[in-house]
Amino acid sequence: METRISFRHVSCFLAIARERNLGRAAERLNLTQPAVSKTLTELESLADVRLVERGRHGARLTPAGEHFLRYAVGVAQAMESASAALHAPAAPPVQILTLGALPTVASGVVPDALLRLRERHPQTGVRLHTGTNQVLLSALKAGHLDCVIGRMAEPATMQGLSFELLYAEPLVMAVRPGHPLLGTRTASPQAVLDYPLVVAPAGTVPRLHTDAFFDAHALHVPATCTETLSISVARLLARRSDAVWITPEFAARDDLVRGELARLPLAAANAEEPVGLLRRSAGEPLDAVKALAEILRELTRADSRTAQSRTRRPRQRGTPSASERTR
Repeated sequence: METRISFRHVSCFLAIARERNLGRAAERLNLTQPAVSKTLTELESLADVRLVERGRHGARLTPAGEHFLRYAVGVAQAMESASAALHAPAAPPVQILTLGALPTVASGVVPDALLRLRERHPQTGVRLHTGTNQVLLSALKAGHLDCVIGRMAEPATMQGLSFELLYAEPLVMAVRPGHPLLGTRTASPQAVLDYPLVVAPAGTVPRLHTDAFFDAHALHVPATCTETLSISVARLLARRSDAVWITPEFAARDDLVRGELARLPLAAANAEEPVGLLRRSAGEPLDAVKALAEILRELTRADSRTAQSRTRRPRQRGTPSASERTR
């Protein structure tokens, strides 16, 4: 069987896996839909197993298809590397890292990691893509991305992927300096709802934790809130108005450190979100992925030590605490 499967079979299968639709896969390959369907049928006949379930709502990989996908991606990447070597044999070796990151992470640990990667590996280019965790993991499994800085998902989605924990970040409520809630002795969940909210979209992990926080106080996020994945929009809304931005801490860290935003003294219990590096289980990762993984470990270890030292450092007598300074 392995001598009869050709690269056109693999390319066709990968296009279907990426698009989840035979029509869109045909457009990607510049072929007709019948030609794509015929090639897929040939591959399934050679494999003697169904790889794709076709239906009115698109094409879904079977368990056998998911298993084959793990190795088909490696075949395509090897062919692309071989083709590049033939077309530019004299060019200096340049490796492109295609990285996926959650928007909250992309504005936190990622910039420092990419700066350090650039210093150590100047011949490595980076193509950064942001999106929801579900979109990023689908792209990773289909070979669009080399690795993702994101979150764990349900077991079915994690098939063929590995997860390395980097850190866990809490949910914070960030507001502009001088916000009315900072002048009160106690900022309550009910008081927060008196102001516009900026939150993550429904279905995301930060939103689930946000909803759980208000549910625990018999409250709910109002329909009049602003839902966005854009960190730049969220932070500007918080800085330019009385809006309360509820977000994972890393997304607001620079603004909090510089004093351009302040943290409300409200903690969401059990809302720490584990963030890690996700890779495909099969195949040897790119050298750039290995280098990025080591850099991320260094940065998150350093952040952890800094946080611990701040926690252990005794406060001098007469020095007001952070919450006291905001009153």
